[in-house]
Formats: sequence, structure tokens, C-alpha cells
Amino acid sequence: MKKIYFILLSLTFVLLMTGCGLKAKSLTEFYEKDLAGVSKIVIVDGNTGYERTVTDKQKINSFLDEIKDIKFIPEEKQEDRDGFNYSISLFEGNEETFQFNPTQVNENYYYTELDIHPIINDLYENLNDKKG
Repeated sequence: MKKIYFILLSLTFVLLMTGCGLKAKSLTEFYEKDLAGVSKIVIVDGNTGYERTVTDKQKINSFLDEIKDIKFIPEEKQEDRDGFNYSISLFEGNEETFQFNPTQVNENYYYTELDIHPIINDLYENLNDKKG
């Protein structure tokens, strides 16, 4: 009985130590392609449902340069949540290559070491093509 208890305790300890394997990453580390290839960004406002699109290469590069090194740090609690402020989709041509939001990447929840919300909000507010 002690042996089984010890084995279960050891397995629990190993699982706790390894967690779910999440580590802090930047957008550059999440994105599997070259960010220089992004030709369109679509931002959806989760509060209104409005969508705005950026195709101006200078605005795209400026935005990506500003956020590419911000660290996404895993939240301790990974329970499902509802809603989002912004959803950002990156495209190369007509192909969506990556989608994330400021608090969720690839089904996992994060916070950022530098608050990314104002940067996204600034880009969104300065775009004119609003679609609902």
C-alpha cells in the first residue's frame, strides 16, 4: 500500500513540476513564418463585433515591430473564459496564417509583460474601414 501511495505521490509531483509545458514566448516565437510576409491584419473588436483591416505595409510593419518582442506569459489558471477585447488575424495574401488575442494564443491564456492592449487599441482606433 505504501508503494502505491509513493508512486501516486511521485507522479503527482512530476505532473505539477512539468505543468502543461507552457512558457513565456513572444509573437516572433509563436509565429511559424516570417513576420515580414504579413500582408494584411484583421482586428475584430470583441465588444462591438466590428472588424477593421490593415493592408498598408508600413502600418503593418510598424505594428508588428511594436508588438513582436512583447512576452506572452502563461496565466497560472487556464480555465475557459468568455469574451475578448480584440482578436488579431495575420494574413499572407488571402491565407490566414495566425490568429491570437491579447490574452489567448493557441487555446492557452496569457498576460503580456508590456500591456499590449493600448497598442492594439491605438491601431484599431486609427483605422477607417469599420465593418460590422
